[in-house]
Amino acid sequence: MTMMTTTLSRFAPRAGRKLLLPSHVQQQSRLLTFAARHASTSTSTSDLAALDAYSQAVVGVVERIGDAVVAINVPGPDGRPQGAGSGFLISPDGFLLTNAHVVGDAMGVSVTLTDGRSLSATVRGRDVATDLALLRVDQSGLPFATLSPRGLRVGQLVVAIGNPLGFQSTVSAGVVSAIGRSMRAKDGRLIEGIVQSDVALNPGNSGGPLMDSKGNVVGVNTAIIAGAQNISFSVPAATAEWVVSELMEHGRVRRSFLGLGALVQPAPRNFQREFSFDKKTLVQVYNPERRYHPLALHASAHHSAPRLVQVYNVVPGSPAARGGIEPGDLLIEVDGKQIGTTDEIHQVLPRPGETCSFALKLLRPGAGGGSGRTLTLRIDAEERQTFQALPGR
Repeated sequence: MTMMTTTLSRFAPRAGRKLLLPSHVQQQSRLLTFAARHASTSTSTSDLAALDAYSQAVVGVVERIGDAVVAINVPGPDGRPQGAGSGFLISPDGFLLTNAHVVGDAMGVSVTLTDGRSLSATVRGRDVATDLALLRVDQSGLPFATLSPRGLRVGQLVVAIGNPLGFQSTVSAGVVSAIGRSMRAKDGRLIEGIVQSDVALNPGNSGGPLMDSKGNVVGVNTAIIAGAQNISFSVPAATAEWVVSELMEHGRVRRSFLGLGALVQPAPRNFQREFSFDKKTLVQVYNPERRYHPLALHASAHHSAPRLVQVYNVVPGSPAARGGIEPGDLLIEVDGKQIGTTDEIHQVLPRPGETCSFALKLLRPGAGGGSGRTLTLRIDAEERQTFQALPGR
């Protein structure tokens, strides 16, 4: 070890003396130093530019749309506030959108604008199945936001404005984590196309807008998972656009119904092979008076074997009864689309105003447990009449 140290010291420069390197080595050293400094400066400049662009995008959204977001206070029977949330104006003449669970059964609420004005708003319609409600204040010339139902992508920047925990006009930003999620509404229906984001939402954000970097509303904030962080859900703008048009025109959301109840049953392997059935479930009709659970996340169940939808009950005089559906029938296809859950039946039902006639393919079991036969019935769906417009419509 001592020898190696002594040998190395023979080639070390004396104190105060510069080490002279060959000219080509000096030139390479200078080039490397310059490149390193340039790369560091370029990376730093790029990071700062990206951060500045992000800030400008969020600030731009707030400046353009912030005044369209309102705080909603719901009065109780004794006049004291019993609930609060957020909402946003969608037209200059006072129409605004929020969640149905924010307004509950109230016929009127108090709306506070960013300029401090407090206005009375009437509930023009609500749709529990999508957790949306349409309100209106008697004012004109108001700032408003625009629903944008197209072009949303995973990873896209989104901004939320609302009133979490009473802190008015709070801004949070994040990205779209996923699109096409589904979740249950309070009436048991499946809300499709839910937007998941990592935007920080808290109680009070409900009903506020989720916006893209241009300030277009891509969703209506509706739910979070208790105890989780940065997992937030919004009703998509396409759904909101349809619900708003229905509520404005009819005071309710019109939906078709068949008039049958169904249960999900296992689908045997031989059934799959015979009918080329690739769904995980089949449907069996059940009691339509069933009560559903409150709002909860929908998670598709994983079954060891595919299942079938089998008719269990048919309401007398309903479209299902007139079309010839009988209890015990196994529902296979609607207009050529295979169905494996009751939710998929709701999804393919035509909306009122559209062509309400469709082909339903089913398997009718034979007597005594025989193999049965397949039938294709023509069903004329009708509008469900259980939902009534609010007073004043």
